[in-house]
Amino acid sequence: MLTSKNNRKTVFDKEENKNMQNKNTIEETEELFETLFNISSQGILIHDKTIIIYYNPAFAKITGYKNGELIGVNVIDTLVLPEYRELVRDKMVNGFEKPYEINAKHKSGDIFAVMIISSKDVHYKSRNLRLVIVSDITEQKTADKNLQRSEAFLNTIVENIPAMTVVKDTDNFRYVLFNKAGEELLGIREEDVIGKTDFEIFSEKEAKSFRKKDKEVLEKGKLVEFPDQTIQTRHNGQRVITVRKIPIMHKDGKPKYILAIAADMTDWKTAGKEKRKLERQLQQAHKMEAIGSLAGGIAHDFNNILSAIIGFTELSLDDVEKGTPLEDNLQEVYAAGTRAKDLVKRILAFARQSDEERKPIQVNLIVKEVLKFIRSSIPATIEIKQNIESESLIMGNSTQIHQILMNLCTNAAHAMENKNGTLDVRLKDITVDGTKNWHTSDIKLGDYIEIKVSDTGTGIQPEIIKNIFEPYFTTKATGEGTGMGLAMVHGIVESYNGKIVVDSAFGEGTIFTICLPVIKKRIGDSLYESDVLPSGTERILFVDDEDPIAKMGGQILSQLGYSVTTRTSSIEALALFKAKPNYFDLVVTDMTMPHMTGDVLATELMIIRPDIPVILCTGYSKKISDKTALENGIKAFAYKPITKADMAKTVRKVLDEANSGK
Repeated sequence: MLTSKNNRKTVFDKEENKNMQNKNTIEETEELFETLFNISSQGILIHDKTIIIYYNPAFAKITGYKNGELIGVNVIDTLVLPEYRELVRDKMVNGFEKPYEINAKHKSGDIFAVMIISSKDVHYKSRNLRLVIVSDITEQKTADKNLQRSEAFLNTIVENIPAMTVVKDTDNFRYVLFNKAGEELLGIREEDVIGKTDFEIFSEKEAKSFRKKDKEVLEKGKLVEFPDQTIQTRHNGQRVITVRKIPIMHKDGKPKYILAIAADMTDWKTAGKEKRKLERQLQQAHKMEAIGSLAGGIAHDFNNILSAIIGFTELSLDDVEKGTPLEDNLQEVYAAGTRAKDLVKRILAFARQSDEERKPIQVNLIVKEVLKFIRSSIPATIEIKQNIESESLIMGNSTQIHQILMNLCTNAAHAMENKNGTLDVRLKDITVDGTKNWHTSDIKLGDYIEIKVSDTGTGIQPEIIKNIFEPYFTTKATGEGTGMGLAMVHGIVESYNGKIVVDSAFGEGTIFTICLPVIKKRIGDSLYESDVLPSGTERILFVDDEDPIAKMGGQILSQLGYSVTTRTSSIEALALFKAKPNYFDLVVTDMTMPHMTGDVLATELMIIRPDIPVILCTGYSKKISDKTALENGIKAFAYKPITKADMAKTVRKVLDEANSGK
């Protein structure tokens, strides 16, 4: 049967509508694909063999090229480093399943790391193309390296701790860390411990004891000490250890691990009393040496920071409008920087220990500094009072006086830590002339400084007060003191030809009174320097590897009228000096710098021009001292941070001496 004309038209219309719908669907799909392609945060590349056909904006951002700039370019020759080209060519031609990492080259020339996440076949207009997804993982790689360094650093520390150090998880109490000292103490290899519980390693009795202690630590949620624990080792019989355990909290506030450090006390327990004394002294000496080295390193870095803080604050104070809130704020910053500078001096003195020669020192300054320091380390419930009425000088060592005051103030705070109380420190001049008894007749006549440190604490029991200055005598719990503090105080005071006495009533408090001979009385020294500072017009080369310090030094000296050239590299400074050996009148250089230290730079400069004056600055150095610096031809040696006034005076003094031919 034939189809009518109208019927044929209807069939054709339907077919045409269907074709139009398919065409619209394809266009919509392509439009959707292009939208997704362009908004993707990951780089997407389509290539034919190794030739780039298309890429999205994210890929352009990763590589540094503009949209369309890479079309038709060989991706391997343009973006891939030579050592990765064979690998990438194979992957692009043959395909791959697992992601892989390579280093690529940015348009700027920088090298960055990428991960090739996937490769998919794309059949388009009779062409077999491939789609590749690329992610920039440079930051992740850097973070991974930093994490690896941190882990390596931590592992090095743990492995070198001379005491058994272990960590268990709190889920099943399985070991996750076991250091070398633990292997040596117990005679057990690390691989035989990690992942196991105490019940798989020790006897049931020991394991139950360890588990009980672990649970106690978790219940208390703080450091717990277990002294004199007996354990059975696999190679050295029974050993007596003291164990300290502390929970390590997760970020959710719940305990995640238990850290335990065990010290082998066997030899200490079995050795005689005299041997134990010697071992304690040696241990204390090593500890003080280590702390001293650490203090020196911290002081060096901190002094560089303080140099910038104090220097730029002084520069700002010179320009700020007087009487404004901004000036008040800057004055507070300057005062805080000055206090920090004084504190670092104490740290440096401590780092150098007691090798300093005795010299005239002003006790009142040390008393004030100690009280500032102790305020931040004792409970706020303890009130601190001070009455400083002396500015006299004694012949002594500032570190030792600092140790005396810190020890007495700390002991006083301990005596009041469980209740409110008052720490009272008094300083005044007295004269012992024989007309009255200064606590004891066993003291020479003359002028003295009297230091009183009193507290309202628990006091000292009458039956033990006569023993408190004996070495190793202590009333503190195990681990809270060495018993050397008051013995050390007594020894220092006696070596100064002074005296120390104690007056205490049990339950009512304690008063320590120290008498130290005066060499000179001082009254009313000004705390502030004159605003008029020495200046000049000479040419100065200022060298410091810390850019802020170089900038600050240049600005201060420029304000004083000098023509200043700054360098942050000793190598560059030497090259400049070689080029113009007669241009500079003075060189100011930092001591600790990479590639060439300040003392070596000074030597090289003086080889070129023997008459060039050099000022050497440092935050802290064991390598060189004032004496050795002068012996090597350096004209002045200054410790950071150097104030504007100190710098002005030192520079002018050295230049004047150089001009006079000294």
